[in-house]
Order: sequence, then C-alpha cells, then structure tokens
Amino acid sequence: MPVRAPEIAVLNLPLAEELGLDADALLGGEGAQVLAGNRLPPGAKPLAQAYAGHQFGYFTVLGDGRAILLGEQVAPRGERYDIQLKGAGRTPYSRGGDGRAALGPMLREYIVSEAMHALGIPTTRSLAVVLTGEAVIREDLLPGAVLVRVAKSHIRVGTFEYAAQSGSAQDLRALADYAIRRHFPELSGRKDRYLLMLRGVIRRQAELIARWQLVGFVHGVMNTDNMAISGETIDYGPCAFLDVYDPAAVFSSIDREGRYAYENQPGIAQWNLARFAETLLPLLDEDREKAVSLAQEAVTGFAKLYRAFWLSGMREKLGLFNEEPGDEALANELLSLMHRHAADYTNTFLALTFGNAKEGALFESSAFQSWEKKWRQRLQRQEEGEEQVRDRMKNANPAVIPRNHRVEEALKAAGQGNFSKLSQLMGALAKPYAHLPEQRAFAAPPPPSTEKYVTFCGT
Repeated sequence: MPVRAPEIAVLNLPLAEELGLDADALLGGEGAQVLAGNRLPPGAKPLAQAYAGHQFGYFTVLGDGRAILLGEQVAPRGERYDIQLKGAGRTPYSRGGDGRAALGPMLREYIVSEAMHALGIPTTRSLAVVLTGEAVIREDLLPGAVLVRVAKSHIRVGTFEYAAQSGSAQDLRALADYAIRRHFPELSGRKDRYLLMLRGVIRRQAELIARWQLVGFVHGVMNTDNMAISGETIDYGPCAFLDVYDPAAVFSSIDREGRYAYENQPGIAQWNLARFAETLLPLLDEDREKAVSLAQEAVTGFAKLYRAFWLSGMREKLGLFNEEPGDEALANELLSLMHRHAADYTNTFLALTFGNAKEGALFESSAFQSWEKKWRQRLQRQEEGEEQVRDRMKNANPAVIPRNHRVEEALKAAGQGNFSKLSQLMGALAKPYAHLPEQRAFAAPPPPSTEKYVTFCGT
C-alpha cells in the first residue's frame, strides 16, 4: 500500500555513488516515491523472502513481515547488491503486524550500520531513510519511515533452515548452489563445494564476531535469521556499544536471560553455525554419519578461528607487531582490570594509544601500573619503534563509536523534525580512525546515571 507523502529524511550520497545510482534523481520527488515503495523502478519484481529461524533457541517459521526486496543493483565495479525496503507495508508474512516502521528505529539502523562500515566491519548498509507522512501506532503515535537497506544478499542461516524444513532436496541444493554463485563463486562446480561453503561461512563469521568484540559491539538479537551467509552484520534492532567494559552487558529489553550478552556472542555464533551445518547434511555426503562428522569438524573449528582473529586484532590494539605466547594473557589481564574498575572500553585503549593513561580508578591502581610495566616491556621486545606502535594503535582503536547517549540524542531531535544533531553525529562517525579534534566531543562517555541503558527491537 503506498504511503501518503514520502519525503527523504536522509540520503547516503557516497553509497549512492558507489552503487552507480543517480543521487540527483533520488533527491527529487520521483526518488522519494521509489525509495518509499510507491513506484517501482523499471524491471523491478519486488518480493518478500521466506525464512525461518531459532529465536532465543526455539525454532519458528518466519519471513519478511515488513520488508520488501525491491530488486538487485549491479554496481559500476560489478558487485551485485540487494536493495530492500524495510517498513514499506504488509507482506504475506506480516501475520498481525502493520508492516510499517517508526522513524527512530530506522534512523538507528542508518546510524549504526554506517558507523560499522566506517569502522571496517562487514555490514549491510543504509542508503536512505524516507519519511512516509503517516503515523504508526506503537505505545504512542510515532512518525513513520522506510529504511532502504543495501546488502550483498539477504540469504541467512534462517533461509537454509526454511529450505531444509519446508522444501525438497532439490530446493535445498538449488539454494546452496545459488548462495555459492553469489558469495563463493570460486567454488562453483567443485564436488566438495557444499563443505567448502560451510567452512567459508564459518570463517567469515569467526572474523565478523571477533571484529564486533574488538570494538565493543553488542548485536542484541543473534537469532539464526539474523546471521547472513555473506558474513555481513545484519538487522540493527536492540544493538548498542559498550561504554563501561562489562562482559555480561545486555541492552535488549527482550533478552531477559542474557542469552545474547556481549561475552556470549562468540558461543552463540558457533551455535547458530551448527544449525546451518545441520541444514547442509544431505549435501555434504550421502552417508549421514559421514556428513555429520564433516559438519562437526567444520563447526568445531570456529573457536580456533575466532580466537586467532580476536587475538590478532587485540595485538593491533596494543601495538604489538610480533607474536609471543603470553599475548593473550596480557590482553585478558587488561580486560579484567577494566571490568574491575568499571573503565570505559573505547577510551581506555585511546588512553594507551596516546600515552595519557593517568587519571581514573583504573590507571591509578597498582594492578594497572604493574600491567602497564609488563606491556611496555613487551613492546620493547619487537623491532618497531614508538611512532610505528602508535600508528598501529591509532588504526585499531577508534576515536569515536556510536555512543548510546549520542545516538538517543540524535534520534530524539530527529523525531521532533531537527536533523542537525544526526548530521553532526554522522560526520563524527565517518572517519573513526582519523582522530580529529572535532571528534572529541562525541568520544565522551555518558554522564553518570542510575538507570540502565535499554534498547528495543523497534517493531
């Protein structure tokens, strides 16, 4: 159903150019009509995807309840992307929902997905947020909006679960072969392509989750329908970033048991990948026992891959170029001290980067001073000098992340029609490793509060 008065609230001009789209046309009235779903571009055949998933550990049949895949765009460099409208109206999978979305959650996804891209983390992207001119009914009347999401594809673990549960063996094979052509073209035609695809997905997810952990990102709802085969972060619902370092941090209002807490994300990723591997058993080998063995071996390898990616990233954050057996213990000791003293995760690494670790409970503790001495001795056992170490740390420790209070501040202002705070925030987040003076205001942690920060799915 068309929306009443589509108006572009924010358009990602660099992404439009990267996709080979005409930004001027998109900014016109016709562009707003297309990006809101009122008009179709030539050749488009929109569809809502069917998929299933394990939500908080329980299997259920799902599908795009408020998202429409508008079509595919082949960028000038030859890459193929999905263009999806989120909040464009009811679909066959909407059940009792209205298929619409509120402005706040759509802007949240825009902010965080683009910040993740700038941080160098594989992610779906946001091309635009379009106001609909209509209100949506939630707890209150809220301004409606459509998010235009860009992804390498929207094939998820849950897509394979749906095919395995509801389709034939031929359907499953067709899906797997399509996913290989789309994301692992070098495997096409190989006899062992399904096993190699499984290993490839596992490797991509191991690296992705390690990158999440290294910047303190908490996804919030790691259901299997929110794990993309491409290795991109997908679905920014109740997500948040750590301020104070707390391994048990949970922000989502619906994660009452802490299943998707920060420290649990690697284990949950492995659990999700086991569900993916189960769907592929008929393709791995005709002998089920052998297929199970191959799948188990592949999934078990996740932990080693994740540890290697995480430790490599932590060495970069600490300015280490070579490898020593004690590096993991050194990193974990620092994290333990940060937790004990309720230290800010991002700013602690920045203080180490720029040599201003002086004030605060963590830095004033004798335990930290002992750790710092060990760290500096470790730095001396490598050839690289102080300037090289600092450059390495600057490139691994962002000056700014999407601070939760800054995101909320921008969303509140935008809900009142003021998008200037959003623009300022996006400007600060665009080059997180530049360490510019104007970013410092956005690097400050939130003011003290007795209230726990809580995020919502935004349905």
